[in-house]
Amino acid sequence: MQKLRNHWIGVDQGDLVLFSDFQHGGEMWTGEGPRMIAQGVTFGESFKAPPTVTLSISMWDVAHGANVRADIRAEDVARDGFTIVFRTWGDTRVARLRVAWMAIGELRDADEWELG
Repeated sequence: MQKLRNHWIGVDQGDLVLFSDFQHGGEMWTGEGPRMIAQGVTFGESFKAPPTVTLSISMWDVAHGANVRADIRAEDVARDGFTIVFRTWGDTRVARLRVAWMAIGELRDADEWELG
C-alpha cells in the first residue's frame, strides 16, 4: 500500500492507441507465438516519488476463431513517467488496442526545495 504523507496529491491520466497493426500487417495482427510492444508515457508534471499507476484496456479489436490472450503492465514507473507493456502469445491476433491509464501520487509542496 502506498501511504501519502501530504495534501498535495496529483492524479494524471490518459488514453492512447498502443497499436493498430491491421492497417499495415503488423506483428500483433499477422504474427504467432510470443509478441510484445512497449510505449513510453510522460506525465504532465513530475510526482514527488514514483506514483501508483493503473492500466485498463479501453478498446481492443481481436480476430475471431482464436484464443484471446493478453498481459498488460505498467513497468519502469518513475516520477516523470512509465512504460506500458503489452504481451500476447499463441495464435492470438490483435488488430488494434487502446489503453487507459491513471497515475496517483504525491506532488512536491510549493515550499519544498530539492538541492543537489
